[in-house]
Amino acid sequence: MRTIEVVDYRPEWEKMFQEEEKKIRKILGKNCIAVYHIGSTSIKGLPAKPIIDIMPVVKDISLVDAHDPEFRALGYDCRGEFGIPGRRFYAKGGDHRTHHIHIFEKSSKADIKRHLAVRDYLRSHPDTAREYAELKKNLAARYPHDNDGYCDGKDAYMKELEQKALKWQEEQEADNTSVSLGICLGLCLGTALGTAFDNLGFWLSLGLALGICFGLGFKRRPPKSGQ
Repeated sequence: MRTIEVVDYRPEWEKMFQEEEKKIRKILGKNCIAVYHIGSTSIKGLPAKPIIDIMPVVKDISLVDAHDPEFRALGYDCRGEFGIPGRRFYAKGGDHRTHHIHIFEKSSKADIKRHLAVRDYLRSHPDTAREYAELKKNLAARYPHDNDGYCDGKDAYMKELEQKALKWQEEQEADNTSVSLGICLGLCLGTALGTAFDNLGFWLSLGLALGICFGLGFKRRPPKSGQ
């Protein structure tokens, strides 16, 4: 019987991910594009169930099943899609779970994006991370041997968190685009003026500074109170 426990953050979780990442990359070979550490153990300081969640992204998901024997040799149970179309899910440790692998094809953009958005949002919002940790601790105490009860208890919270994280991620991307465009415009202006006035270094530096200011000026502003 599995025991649901939420423990304080452990620095070794990052090393455990890195060790497993190397093994996963070796198994998946050239089909593997990236391997991400996701879930609560990927967020420094956040209490979590001591299970390392790993998300490899591959070019072709249909090639993954052929590697099941290699994953079994590492101690994983191969669960197929396990409720999420297009995913390949692997669990290690039996009732004493240590790792989960969630493999997605690069075309599964929505699934990849939501996992990374929640991770990055919690890393950037410590107050929300603490709130989430408190919820998990309470649920673990209430459902110490009921994983379904634990998951159901945080389902509504996670859906709301996911939407906040996705919106935040889109805003971050828009801000980064504004700054990048500003830098490009500034460099173009600096190059033109530097060529015209035969002082490329000065005008490039000035153009870059102006471009950054221009880009920052067009970054999203938080709404004023009452809006």
